Amino acid sequence: MPARPLSRLLSGPVSRLRDRIAFEARALATPGPRMVDEVECVLSVLLAILLAHLIGAQNVSWAAFSGYMVMRGHVAESLLRGVLRIIGTGAGAGLALLLTPVLRLSLTAAALAAALVGGLTLYASITAKRAYAWLFVGLTFEMILLDKLQHPARALDHFAAMRMLEVAAGTLACVAVSCFSTLTARRRWPAVRAAKPRRLGWHPHAARHAAQAAIAIALLFPLWSWFAIPELSQSAVTILAVMIVPATSLGASGLAPVSTRLLQRVAGCIAGSALAALFLFSAHGTPWILIAGTALGVAIGRHIENGKTGIAYIGTQFTLAILVTLVPDSYADAAITPATDRLLGILIGLALLEPVLLAWHLLAPAEKAKAASAGEVSLE
Repeated sequence: MPARPLSRLLSGPVSRLRDRIAFEARALATPGPRMVDEVECVLSVLLAILLAHLIGAQNVSWAAFSGYMVMRGHVAESLLRGVLRIIGTGAGAGLALLLTPVLRLSLTAAALAAALVGGLTLYASITAKRAYAWLFVGLTFEMILLDKLQHPARALDHFAAMRMLEVAAGTLACVAVSCFSTLTARRRWPAVRAAKPRRLGWHPHAARHAAQAAIAIALLFPLWSWFAIPELSQSAVTILAVMIVPATSLGASGLAPVSTRLLQRVAGCIAGSALAALFLFSAHGTPWILIAGTALGVAIGRHIENGKTGIAYIGTQFTLAILVTLVPDSYADAAITPATDRLLGILIGLALLEPVLLAWHLLAPAEKAKAASAGEVSLE
């Protein structure tokens, strides 16, 4: 039987991809709940940027992050998510302010504390009812501690206070836009409320999973000491963020779902940085071009996130890459450096986390066999 030409073998996948792209392009311009959500995100981000400038925030892109990440279709969900983000950030900042002055004197103590806080908060992020708040306890603690190690001259309380202001600005912008949308567009295209979260109770697989993240976070500290690796905080954020997967997908190993999230995080960061670079180099410091690029990037990223294609996480990371590049503290100082720094931090986090997950996957055959015999489902 003669072999079919390569062009014929590829024609099917290429045709399906072309049809999918055409469908998504039409959906982007089709009025409905999906478009409303994307417009809400754009308006929330733009308002967050304005508020951040008005209050003198020193990391405007973080306010924009909050304006994007807090937004949900129903105003009650947005409000709750914003409150949890503020509470988690405040608790993490308070814990960091209390412990960092002592921990920074000993690299070993700092590594152990970062691993402990990261592991405990990740476990709670997977199993607790108010998981979103727990996530930000861990993220904020790690960011402040690691930032202080890398920049010892930076005032700790000022950094923490700015982070709280930026989160508050983003949350306020999101809730304001969500309230306005509830009174207007959402009357015609109401949002479907998500199921209420529930507490899972003790979960051994989630505990093992959190311990693996803790090991990866602890490894950041000796590597920084030996090789002076940059972007420590972004690497810690990457480790915690990609390890948040549903407890039901863990099974005896989290290698497959976490590896997928890592690859999507890298892909989204690269794609978003590429689009941001086009606007950045075309703008030559012109604010309105950067703002237009921000709005377009947020809409595209949210559209990908809302699609039913299994690559929602790429959309999230695409948007965050857009924001970190096109939302500088001063439009006159816009540069591609924040995007490349973020990508570097992600790659370092990947390089630390994957060996830890792979080692467990290879060295724990007995537990995997036990899980399989018990009928547990794993994504691997």
